[in-house]
Amino acid sequence: MKLRTKLTLFNAISKLVIVVLFVSLLPVLIKNININYTDTRLRKQRDEVLQTVKNVGIKYYIEDGKSYAGYTPIKDVYVSLDEDTTDENLDNIKNEARKVEADTIQYRILSHDFKADNKKYLLEIGISLDTVNERTAPLQSIAFVVLIVIVILTIIADQVYSDYILRPLALIIKTKLVGQKFPNFGSYKEVKTSTDDFQRLDLSIHEMIQTIESTFQKEREFISNASHELMTPISIMQSKIENLFEQEDISDELKVRLLEMQRILNRLKSITKTLLLISQIENDQFLKEDKIRISSLLGEVYDEISIRLQDKNISLKLDIRSDFELIQVNKFLLFNLFFNLINNAIKYNREDGEIRIEAIFENNKFIVKVIDTGIGISPENLPFIFNRFKKLKQSLQQDSFGLGLPIVKSIADFHAIRIEVESKKDVGSTFKLIFSSASVKI
Repeated sequence: MKLRTKLTLFNAISKLVIVVLFVSLLPVLIKNININYTDTRLRKQRDEVLQTVKNVGIKYYIEDGKSYAGYTPIKDVYVSLDEDTTDENLDNIKNEARKVEADTIQYRILSHDFKADNKKYLLEIGISLDTVNERTAPLQSIAFVVLIVIVILTIIADQVYSDYILRPLALIIKTKLVGQKFPNFGSYKEVKTSTDDFQRLDLSIHEMIQTIESTFQKEREFISNASHELMTPISIMQSKIENLFEQEDISDELKVRLLEMQRILNRLKSITKTLLLISQIENDQFLKEDKIRISSLLGEVYDEISIRLQDKNISLKLDIRSDFELIQVNKFLLFNLFFNLINNAIKYNREDGEIRIEAIFENNKFIVKVIDTGIGISPENLPFIFNRFKKLKQSLQQDSFGLGLPIVKSIADFHAIRIEVESKKDVGSTFKLIFSSASVKI
């Protein structure tokens, strides 16, 4: 999962948690807010009554010792003022029932004692609880809508900011790690970013790539130089051995030993040529200017390798249209690629086995499959078959150099051909060569 997706998912989940918590707490919060608002309103009305008594006198509300009681037509507000003969000093707000005419109504009532004209009075101001509760539902709806809007806006803001802050990282991955021909990455181009971590990452990747590129270049130079240097003494030794064979007084025992030496030199010469070929491919010393019909190319490979097929009585079947043509390729290298694949399919095949080569168009890609009925490749060895520095057990059993598939991989990379391998032990293997559509013409 991409980092941007993870951040977006985390932001969405965190906002969802906030919404759930807020919705679960919303009724309690709104109720408390509503009650606090009601209590504030009651205290304000109390202060207005007390200010009127102070300015006008208690007679404004009470005359001839009669109590004062009043309420609105719908009985949602209740006011009472009367003399208080108790010793209590009340100043509180609580829920209580009051009988108004024939109805008993629950009120939120403020009770307050005060003195006027040397007498003690009790003031009660109430607001019905139904009125208080009627305001709760609209407030909850408004608060919920506001919350949803805020959450949506914050998600959008988080997404925009995440895209902005992660854009340099995506650029680093795209320009430094993806779509580059390993290990040649070209010159360093700094990714503009104000984030120190991304700056350090960009520079660190560049320094790492420089080290890798330098190491690979040294390896290529060593292989190339070593191959060139080895070819001369090998050729000299072969010439000397051939000259010894021309001597008349040479014994049969010495001839046998010379033949063994010649076979060893041939093996060494073959390895050296292979390493030199790999080095030349990786150093781009070949051109891609040929245009070839793949059926004709495989026909040439068959002519070259038919004797080996006959030795193990292996059949080779070609299922390829004659009008499939590869363009902008190197014929010599592709010949070597298919030769090595088919040679491996013969080498590790069973007696009376079969090799099939198919070519198809699939998902706008040109695919060539080399399928054999051989011994297969074990799952633990499959990741290492193209490694030129790791010789597998089956290569040792076949007296092989183990460089056939590394050559195939180097040639494939040179032509931008992707290789996929499927194999089952003791059943066979399938090598899929996936060409880009631009390299094939019908």
